[in-house]
Amino acid sequence: MPDTTDKTATHLPGRVLGIAIPGPLRDLFDYLPSRQPPRHGWQVGLRVRVEFGRRQLVGVIAELRSDSSFPIDKLKPVSEVIDDEPLPADWLWICQFTARYYQHSLGDTFAQAMPSLLRQGRALEARTRERWTLTDKGRATEPASLGRATRQIALLELLAQHRHGLVHSAITAQGFTRQQLETLRGRGYIESREEPVTGATPEQANKGVLAEPGLALNDEQGRALSRLHEGLSRFSPTLLEGVTGSGKTEVYLQLIEAVLDRGGQALVLVPEIGLTPQTLERFRRRFRVPQVMLHSGVSDGERLDGFEAARSGRARIVIGTRSAIFTPMARLGVIIVDEEHDGSFKQQDGLRYHARDLALVRGKQEGIPVVLGSATPSLESLRHAREGRFTHLHLHQRAGRSQPARLHPVDLRGRMTLGGLSTQSLEAIEKRLAQGDQVLVFINRRGFAPTLTCHACGWIAECDNCDARMTLHRHPPQLTCHHCERTRPLPDACPACGSGDVRPQGAGTERTEELLGEKFPDVPVLRIDRDSTQRKDAMSEALAVIRRGEPCLLVGTQMLAKGHHFPHVTLVVVVNADSGLYAADFRALEQSAQLLVQVAGRAGRAERPGEVLIQTRHPEDPNLLTLIQAGYPQLAGELLEERRIAQLPPFSHLALLRAEATDQQQVEQWLLKVGGALRQHVEAANLKVDCLGPVPAPMERRQNRYHAQLLLRCAKRGPLHEAAAWLVTLCEQDRDARRLRWSLDVDPIGMA
Repeated sequence: MPDTTDKTATHLPGRVLGIAIPGPLRDLFDYLPSRQPPRHGWQVGLRVRVEFGRRQLVGVIAELRSDSSFPIDKLKPVSEVIDDEPLPADWLWICQFTARYYQHSLGDTFAQAMPSLLRQGRALEARTRERWTLTDKGRATEPASLGRATRQIALLELLAQHRHGLVHSAITAQGFTRQQLETLRGRGYIESREEPVTGATPEQANKGVLAEPGLALNDEQGRALSRLHEGLSRFSPTLLEGVTGSGKTEVYLQLIEAVLDRGGQALVLVPEIGLTPQTLERFRRRFRVPQVMLHSGVSDGERLDGFEAARSGRARIVIGTRSAIFTPMARLGVIIVDEEHDGSFKQQDGLRYHARDLALVRGKQEGIPVVLGSATPSLESLRHAREGRFTHLHLHQRAGRSQPARLHPVDLRGRMTLGGLSTQSLEAIEKRLAQGDQVLVFINRRGFAPTLTCHACGWIAECDNCDARMTLHRHPPQLTCHHCERTRPLPDACPACGSGDVRPQGAGTERTEELLGEKFPDVPVLRIDRDSTQRKDAMSEALAVIRRGEPCLLVGTQMLAKGHHFPHVTLVVVVNADSGLYAADFRALEQSAQLLVQVAGRAGRAERPGEVLIQTRHPEDPNLLTLIQAGYPQLAGELLEERRIAQLPPFSHLALLRAEATDQQQVEQWLLKVGGALRQHVEAANLKVDCLGPVPAPMERRQNRYHAQLLLRCAKRGPLHEAAAWLVTLCEQDRDARRLRWSLDVDPIGMA
């Protein structure tokens, strides 16, 4: 391999490049500069291609070092410099913060935060470009006088044809090299200058941002917007708490209009499940400025185009799911997080970041307002608002003439159900359909039935790989584990006793759909869940039927509960409200209440009053009664007090060390070992961090691997992060850790 090392760099600061490479290790890797330096010199943020083992990988320069702990002559040079200029400073900063806070590899954080085409080494569009022109000496020189340097002669002749010169890319497109350009520059024949790549300027951006005027605001909306305008020039976190249908989106839109009028950009984060065609269309109709949509459905090329458009300032509005928080923005003026309580803002594997929390961090760093919107705010945001760290704005009334839905518990004790529905619920459905209305039946369990059981011996269909029951599906007919996706044919008889009395137990979306189809044959029954919407356009086709306003029945999971506007739905039936009321996870009640309120919000959004029937076998449950009679704010206040007494988040901070292996004892012994070492360190350093466990995970066996965990808890973030950093270093250096999988989850939102 030829020596491409820049020998002149050995006596300069930055003679060693600390490069962040994708992978689990948090270390930077030392490389030498290549002989050919980048156009603007070596800088943090440049992407480079390096030899790593037997592979060529794309990394990012994270440090310019004066020396290395390894002998200089043992270091490899960079194979290729990909960029002429570094990745954006705001992008580098949020990535570096994320890696530190979540105790994650910086190289992996960079890789997760950039579009996949950049990870693969695609060139980055430059913010400035180099333009080459002839000097006075070059204009006075006859190209033929250069003798046999034919390429240099051709290059001079090319530039002589262009009075204002040519940009670098136009010259290289003709087959010329930088070395040829530098040779002619060195002889005084040509020169170059930097010029900005043309993009929308703030002055241009101010012209005509609206495609259609905003709606008239009611008094509450107007007051909220005025308060938000007051904070446009500084970091001002705001919780906008508004009941479903209160017009939070219209407040967002008019706030964005003000930001655009000042020449700024807006970043809007929404849950994946809430990024509906209706939401996107509303933004497109309102604004005539360039907009970028970033979600799981966009192609790699579209994602890179969006990244570039936002970075340059051409895109004025970016709407996206959680990963959009890493989008670089030239003139970011506001961040809006809609449905801020939604759990999908927290990534559950790999880089386990929370986009809402990073939005607040980024807003503070950039000195801009951050608006968190929800009808059912997270307890974390509510505590900040109630203690004055966030401005707390309320929208109590629904926009227009729509009325809030009435909630009623339906007692299932001792009563038969059909497809999960009680007689009272079926009668209410029949009445609403007869009036020409639409009905939504919410059941947060896909499949035909939660399980298959033998009524002779009690056998239950369980997954061979997981501590879980298999779900019965009719389309196609099979048993499926929703944790590992293992499938099994339906048995003709009980595998345990041979009895033919094997029946479905419970109800899923498929079974409820089938029952309603039989009960109401003249009315369309539309099932909307992850299974039914896998086919392209299936979701949009179902929504088109709903929007026609004719009587129909909607059966679905939480995909139906968020982000949709169903003005003709006047009745919502919640098939089973009990599953979230008695779960082991301390957040389960909060999440269940949020989901119930979101579902209830689908009813009565036009002039017609709505009704919500909540089926339960615990109609006297105090938490359920509080939610029905007093509303979410009252229940949230009571849950906050319970958390304060128990010293659970948001009154403490958590980190969860998870481990898994095929050997149950191996996982337990390893966690005991590292947990013991951590306790000794915490005590010696007087960190006041509780170390709880190890304990088996709520579902101990998944995909034939055993899972266990160790919980760290502390009243303050600082000591917790100090202990977590020490623990991760210990795990990285521990030989036994290489024989299992482990991960650290900072600020976990679930204990599973």
